[in-house]
Amino acid sequence: MKGAIKYLLGLSVLATVVTGCEKVDVFEKNIAIPQQKWSSALHPEINFSIADTSSLYNIYVVVRHTDAYRYNNLWMNIYTQAPGAAQPDKQVLDLQLATNEKGWLGTGMDDIFEHRVRITARPVQLKPGLYRFRLEQIMRDEPLDHVLNVGLRVERAKI
Repeated sequence: MKGAIKYLLGLSVLATVVTGCEKVDVFEKNIAIPQQKWSSALHPEINFSIADTSSLYNIYVVVRHTDAYRYNNLWMNIYTQAPGAAQPDKQVLDLQLATNEKGWLGTGMDDIFEHRVRITARPVQLKPGLYRFRLEQIMRDEPLDHVLNVGLRVERAKI
């Protein structure tokens, strides 16, 4: 009898977990920075396709770095080429990674920190097709040390 109760309890927990998990991630890709030194000549490119145009999306830049990263921010150019566009749009961003009062703003484990910084002011509707993103660091250091990887995350907005 106890085995049957444990079995049913296990099934109910499993059913709750499976039905309660809503997948909001549409896409995420991170690109490793060789030797943790992001040269201004290295422009990681990330491509993804969208089919669901009825949803709204939030777009994030993902940055992982070590605790030895010297700055509270990261200046970047992000070039976005939407489906059917002849030229990419350039967005200059100052990503705030830390404050003097709070320290690192992202999540961390040991000496590695990850930041997901939203680059859309509000959820956006995307066209169907292939999107191309190119990321450039435009900091004064050459190369920019202690950056592990950078990437892009696209999530379906919760409305």
